[in-house]
Amino acid sequence: MHSNRDEIRDFLITRRARITPQQAGLAPGSRRRVPGLRREEVAVLAGVSTDWYTRLEKGHISGVSTDVLDAVARALQLDEAERAHLFDLARAAAPGPRRTARRPAVKVRPGLQRMLDAMTDAPAIIRNGRMDLLAANRLGRAMYWPVYQSTPASAAQAVTGNRPNIARFQFLDPAGPDFFPDWDVAADTTVALLRTEAGRDPYNKDLTDLIGELSTRSDDFRTRWAAHNVRLHHAGTKTFHHPTVGDLTLDYESIDLHADHGLNLTVYT
Repeated sequence: MHSNRDEIRDFLITRRARITPQQAGLAPGSRRRVPGLRREEVAVLAGVSTDWYTRLEKGHISGVSTDVLDAVARALQLDEAERAHLFDLARAAAPGPRRTARRPAVKVRPGLQRMLDAMTDAPAIIRNGRMDLLAANRLGRAMYWPVYQSTPASAAQAVTGNRPNIARFQFLDPAGPDFFPDWDVAADTTVALLRTEAGRDPYNKDLTDLIGELSTRSDDFRTRWAAHNVRLHHAGTKTFHHPTVGDLTLDYESIDLHADHGLNLTVYT
């Protein structure tokens, strides 16, 4: 894993590179050596000096005000997930001892399992930020059966209790591409969710160990990780190819469980 300054630098550079002058309302100019905006153009759009923005892009974000971060977010046309990620990176860079708001929950409470079991007509799962499947109802377990059957692949997985992990299955198990027929889209989403979680909880060793393992063993993961894309995951449609049932197209609703920090409930219909 890179340092916090590296994460800030690479995130801002990749966001800057994707915006053309025309998209930012600027004249294209000539003899451009970068694919997107220049640093001085972002500085003008954000209302700060070029030297100041250059320092920010080098990772010196500690102590930067909310107003300035908002201005940079507007200049780079960040979406909701990207803006939240920028603020997460700023919090991680704040001086003082390493800290997170709360450590993620590591177990599912019996009451949550009872709630899952009461859902008899829809697959439902509970996962954490590193994409471990922590609980499911009967239909959820049946739907994710290939992930539950995935063979433990490493000592890192053994450390986390051999919990079935969607990201590890997706990138390292030969059955992953079969289960996710729209594999590129599913892989992009998984990596973006892990990148988002790494911004929220940069000192989570289990998470950083998983990212290190996947980066080492999967070229597909490593390429996507370098893109620094993030996203929020609340609702949509997913496709699966179940080895028993066949093709499935399901709507989903995904809800963060605020009483159980770090856990997420996803229900498919």
